[in-house]
Amino acid sequence: MKTIQQLALLPIFACSVSSMAFADTYSIGIVPQFEVKKLHAIWKPILDELSVRTGHQFVFRGAPTISAFEKEFLAGQFDFAYMNPYHYFVAQDIYTPLVRDVGKQLSGIVVVAKDSPYQSLADLNKKLIALPAPNALGASLMTRAAMTNEYKIDYFTKYVNTHSSVYLNVALGKADAGGGVLKTLSQQPERIQQRLRVLYTTPKVAPHPVVVNKQVPASVAKQVQEAFLAIGSTSAGAELLAKVPFKTIGVATTIDYEPFKALKLDAFYVHP
Repeated sequence: MKTIQQLALLPIFACSVSSMAFADTYSIGIVPQFEVKKLHAIWKPILDELSVRTGHQFVFRGAPTISAFEKEFLAGQFDFAYMNPYHYFVAQDIYTPLVRDVGKQLSGIVVVAKDSPYQSLADLNKKLIALPAPNALGASLMTRAAMTNEYKIDYFTKYVNTHSSVYLNVALGKADAGGGVLKTLSQQPERIQQRLRVLYTTPKVAPHPVVVNKQVPASVAKQVQEAFLAIGSTSAGAELLAKVPFKTIGVATTIDYEPFKALKLDAFYVHP
């Protein structure tokens, strides 16, 4: 646990946690799915609500890139973190899952131009595939594993940093196919969506968990887990969590992420 300091509770929280004079401060690392400003806007109200419900303060820790985030969580520098499930899988000696979205599962997709001749991943042999980043779970790790392990094809990769750039590259004919997830595809402008079709969908896995560093006291971890569940039980709280996005928040366990062993993604994971 990396408790920053003992702080007197801010006045705004005094009524809700009046029985507690001081609170520990904990860091929470957030995987950079979006730019830091947007992530802060999403998570700040949630962290404030966690403070109200637990009496502890939570410091948002963003990172400019996924690679920078990976270096920090692998070094155990976060007390809590929201990370992609394979990130948790490779760091499970350091962290324990607390909560996740139990209302949906995560899968990757491979998209191609709507008028392309490709009908199977087998047709992408020797083709150029646009991907957001090497360790993007659904969009890159799982799609590359499928192309290599299941379809036994050779292909060239082009890393373009974001899902939006993947879809744009494919729509403009600058890549033969691209890896993404349905959620980000659905968020693209209609003119881009109309030029693409989904060629392949990966198996589904448990989505991003909120995890806790094993050095954090179990009592604090339990408080935070219960606070997340309580937030999700109210309409206002569920609205906040939907922006993460959590469709239905629930308890996460290590068993939820055991299926990753069978996916054999380690050969495709690029260590920072």
